[in-house]
Order: sequence, then structure tokens, then C-alpha cells
Amino acid sequence: MPDRSDVALAGELVREAGRLAASMRAKGVAVSSKTSISDVVTEADHAAEALIVDRLATERPDDGVLGEEGAASEGTSGRRWIIDPVDGTYNFVSGLTWWCSALALVDGDELVLGAIYHPYEDVLYLGGPDLPSTRNGEPIPPIADRPLSTSCVTTYLHPPWYGGEVGVAHQRVVTRAATQRMLGSGSMDMAAVAQGQLHLFCQHTVPLWDRLPGEALILGAGGVARQVEAAGKLWSVIGAPTAVAEALAALEDR
Repeated sequence: MPDRSDVALAGELVREAGRLAASMRAKGVAVSSKTSISDVVTEADHAAEALIVDRLATERPDDGVLGEEGAASEGTSGRRWIIDPVDGTYNFVSGLTWWCSALALVDGDELVLGAIYHPYEDVLYLGGPDLPSTRNGEPIPPIADRPLSTSCVTTYLHPPWYGGEVGVAHQRVVTRAATQRMLGSGSMDMAAVAQGQLHLFCQHTVPLWDRLPGEALILGAGGVARQVEAAGKLWSVIGAPTAVAEALAALEDR
């Protein structure tokens, strides 16, 4: 079980970061592109990440950090906080509400906990492999197992990947599923999987800050997380156990 002070701190950090980003968004923020027209960053991303990093420097000075917007230090404790100050920045910029602030804590290679705050609903999610997942402090019911054929897959497969081997591999999964959604925030998508609203996260080449906070919630709700190589990419498949197993088989063309 994670230390209760770490759990409380994680919740405070994402709530403060999310509220800061929301307040900056309401006043208007400058936007710039990173790797593509849809991969954007704002001053709110940087400010929210700085808020978290500064607080951790005071509260957990021996721990390392890794942030999407560039924060990086190893620390001396073997622990590291993985930070996504605004996950779903394209949605954030566009006035859509499906975005959040998220972070995870790892100890060595072990995932300890994840925290996600959704400002639009004022909802805080906390969970981990040894921490039953909660929504605003209330337990999230265990994930109901289900086959891929009755599952809704969520992903963030950019249009350039629709063709070629990667697109074919992804198609093998979704053609065996009930339906698919691409909503634009991996952490929010996985919070929905943890709550049974969606059922399977399946995406390749997922950065730690996009994967670990939501993965922690799903594990804390009784789901599973696996990775597999297919079409020259590393895929993360997370959700209901049977759907995960069947998606892995599809990716491996079995």
C-alpha cells in the first residue's frame, strides 16, 4: 500500500495544476506547436508543470521527476514522479472539456500510484496496483471482465499511422471490437476504462506520462496492463483482462 502522505500529495498536486491551467485557459493562453499541428503546448502546460515540480522540490527533495514539458531529474531516492501537467492539450486549446492534469509515482521500475484531476467535473481520481481506485474519495467498482467483441476500444492513432503495417495491426484489433473512440486524452480515456465507461486502451509508442497515471487507475480497479511488439512498435494494451488478451492476440496476428 502506498504511503498515505504520497497519495494525499499526488491528489493535491494534480488538483492545483489542473485548476491553474483552467484559470489560465479562461483568460486566454498562447499556443505553439511541437512535433505537428495537433501536438501543441501552451504557457499553461509549462506553468502547471512548474507548479508541480516546485512543490515536489520542497515536499520530496530526494525524488526524481520527469515531465512532458521538459522537467527531468534523477533524484537520490530511486523514486520518480512522472508528470503530465495538461493531458489533452489540443482539446484544452480548442475549448473541449476532455483534458486533465495527471501524474504517477514510480519506485525503481515499480508503479506505485497514479492521480488524475478533471477540472471540468472537479473530479479527482487516485489508484494504483496496491491502492484501490477512487473517484473523489469514493471506491470505483471493480472492472467487469468482458471479451473484445463487446468492448469499446480507445486510442490516439494519428492519421499518418492509418496506413501501412501499424494501421493494419490496429485494424486487426478494432475489427474484433464492438466500437472505437478517439477522444484525445490518454489519462482521461483510461479513467473512463477504470470506471467501465470504455473498456480497452490500445495504442503504440505511449510516453510514460501518457500511460502510467491511467494505468495505475485501471490496475487499482482490477484491470490488467500488457505490452507487446507488433508492426515494429511497442503497444500498450490496458483494460478488462479478456479484452486485453484478445487484443494482444490480434496484434500478434493470432
